[in-house]
Amino acid sequence: MAFSPKGKWKFAKKKSNLREELLAIDRVTRVTSWGRQLRFRAVMVVWDGKGKVALWTWKSWEVVDAIAKAMTDAKKKLTEVTIENGTVPYESKVKYKAARVMVHPASKGTGIIAWGAMRKVLMVAWYTDVLAKRYGSTNLINNARATIKALSSFKK
Repeated sequence: MAFSPKGKWKFAKKKSNLREELLAIDRVTRVTSWGRQLRFRAVMVVWDGKGKVALWTWKSWEVVDAIAKAMTDAKKKLTEVTIENGTVPYESKVKYKAARVMVHPASKGTGIIAWGAMRKVLMVAWYTDVLAKRYGSTNLINNARATIKALSSFKK
């Protein structure tokens, strides 16, 4: 907060170097004795620019509130990932619930060969050359969590 020469207070916006990606916004309904209660679920992936990634979901009555809350909570749950020359150091196979994921290093210029939630997570984390494959579940959240688990499993 700073005082301007005209006598008014100005609030300085804090610049953030976070890179975020909205994976999904879903309408979810809970049936109660009062009827159906509609809410929105936001799924966000956040990268801090220093090698840490997080995935978080949040539900709210408004879309904007769900996105904002998912963002703030994701900032608190960042996990470290390893990037070597734009790719992963070695092949990794990870299972998270019913989702199984394989992440494999690729040569320079290959690009990100992945689909769906895996591709978005890898793009947000600034990987440039990766081969990835999912097996089993098609659930968006479980596949994204499995991808983050695979990326954080590499030792430095």
